[in-house]
Amino acid sequence: MRVLSKLTLTCVTVALLGPAGTAAAQEQGTANGEWPTYGGNLSHDRYSPLDQITADNFDELELAWKFNTDNLGPQPERNYQSTPLMVDGVLYVTAGSRRAVVALDPETGELLWMHRLDEGERGQSAPRRLSGRGLTYWDDGDGGVILYVTPGYQMVALDARTGVRIQTFGDDGIVDLKQDNDQDLDLVEADIGLHAAPIVAGNTIIIGAAHTPGGAPVSRENAKGYVRGYDVRTGERSWIFHTIPGGDEFGNDTWQNGSWRYTGNTGVWGQMSIDAELNMAYFPVEAPTGDYYGGHRPGDNLFAGSVVAVDLETGERSWHYQTVHHDIWDWDLPAAPVLLDITVDGREIKALILPTKQTYMFVLDRVTGEPVWPIDEVPVKAGDVPGEWYSPTQPIPTKPPPVDEVDLSVDHLVDYTPELRAQAEEILSKYTVGWLYDPPTVATAEGTLGTLQLPNSTGGVNWPGASADPETGFFYVYTKTQIGALGLVNDPERSDMDFIRGRPEGVSFRDAATNIQGFPMIKPPWGRITAINMNTGDIAWQIPHGEAPDNIQNHEVLGGADIGRTGWPGRVGVLVTKNLIVAGESGSYTTETGEVGAMLRAYDKATGADVGAVYMTAPQTGSPMTYQVNDQQYIVVATSGGGQSGTLLAYKLP
Repeated sequence: MRVLSKLTLTCVTVALLGPAGTAAAQEQGTANGEWPTYGGNLSHDRYSPLDQITADNFDELELAWKFNTDNLGPQPERNYQSTPLMVDGVLYVTAGSRRAVVALDPETGELLWMHRLDEGERGQSAPRRLSGRGLTYWDDGDGGVILYVTPGYQMVALDARTGVRIQTFGDDGIVDLKQDNDQDLDLVEADIGLHAAPIVAGNTIIIGAAHTPGGAPVSRENAKGYVRGYDVRTGERSWIFHTIPGGDEFGNDTWQNGSWRYTGNTGVWGQMSIDAELNMAYFPVEAPTGDYYGGHRPGDNLFAGSVVAVDLETGERSWHYQTVHHDIWDWDLPAAPVLLDITVDGREIKALILPTKQTYMFVLDRVTGEPVWPIDEVPVKAGDVPGEWYSPTQPIPTKPPPVDEVDLSVDHLVDYTPELRAQAEEILSKYTVGWLYDPPTVATAEGTLGTLQLPNSTGGVNWPGASADPETGFFYVYTKTQIGALGLVNDPERSDMDFIRGRPEGVSFRDAATNIQGFPMIKPPWGRITAINMNTGDIAWQIPHGEAPDNIQNHEVLGGADIGRTGWPGRVGVLVTKNLIVAGESGSYTTETGEVGAMLRAYDKATGADVGAVYMTAPQTGSPMTYQVNDQQYIVVATSGGGQSGTLLAYKLP
């Protein structure tokens, strides 16, 4: 292990208006009009009972304030994904390309304090940079604590009133997450970091890990993404969970040929959930090193592709459920499990609902891990990639049904015009086509260019995850409908793996394109929101979400045809309130009023009917949240893209 004798660490905290007030004790939810944790509450249902904003007045919302993040880093943030918190009259959020933390007045957006940590080379070489997705708040009984993870994979504790580092936490307010990790990691260059917000309950903070996207890793070896619990007062490690089990640990036999020794990744890069009453934490684990080739890691590869339940205080495994065996599709688990109490056939169940990229929702009893409805082990095809190991079956839920397309065929091809259909068929002819568990194939210039995936390897569902209404048992999830191509090549100059994702020599990016001059080759909707009644496991409704951007609506291949609302692929989080579900569009276009931007839309929770929309200056790129201050309800959402840098937009009624 190489440890630099001195790291460039410059910390600046600016308290512009002095202490921001004493934080109240953190609620386990949003019942008091606050938003105290990333998912609204520890169950991650993204639900608030606030009811001031309704279907009758949503169209009347006006911009209360906006906060641009340009000056919170060396360059503007172009993909602002954070979700703010609001506790005791103060709004907290990560922002800017250096991942600063700011406290804002929730009524005006005025900056109260700002904290930044300049990590120098360590931050610049991090695999997960920019503003991240958020932070967490802990009630210490004395004003509150803000906790977040820097791009360079350090955990920082700040006084919520002032933004000053808490000296009794870790080393001068910082815990180096590359240390005390049961493996040797280079403190500057190790391929490990985190975008997600930490989660805290009781006296324990839980931290996951993320890595560089693994379609074409330079090596079959990488850092391992272990999950750890820390004492929230001292920053000392309380426990560690080996997501790749060691030689004497449960699950090690699922890593054949000693592959557990060198394989890495298998982290938790998404959000987690906690049931404080059960004293259990639940986390979704990603794929191992090599998203599309597993020949160097034969076996089912626990705990990859699994939701794992552990004791909050000890990290001891209570149960696990693997949703994909020996993942070679990048079907890693991207989002927090949603904890929801449901009633099925008269039986009350403490359920855990796990959204997946495959668009299946795995519904389990969160006490025992047992499926609520049967999950069948379905035989799947074995491929012919040299050296690969194939699982003979994959688990497929019988309920609920998939919420998006899973079995690509010619029937999915776009057919607005005969010319479009002919071009789509030509693209299809270049690839192997099939079900979402048909294996990747070797790409050759003389044969096929690989296997087409629907959904593609980013989902379906991605990191925004899903939401739920605890009063009705309804569950809401956005998915995108988009094709991806899985072609494998051998390229020793790029990787020591036998195969990585890529194009064969002599095939250009244009020749391998899975779109028609930028136009999707499959029919819309290309983005949709689905409601599931989790008491029955049935889909209640499904709607397209989002207008297509101008370059699609006005594309020359359409010949001027009006294609209506198509939905648009993106990464969209859904907010649930007493009256509505709310989600912003993910693409920028010219609205009916002639403004370029996107719309923040509201739908009826029971039917999916449109009930209102307000203009946003850019697409939604972070998940919306809501809170109430001085009898006024606000909705805040992070936006960016379409020429706009990262900006928070806050809406309220006149």
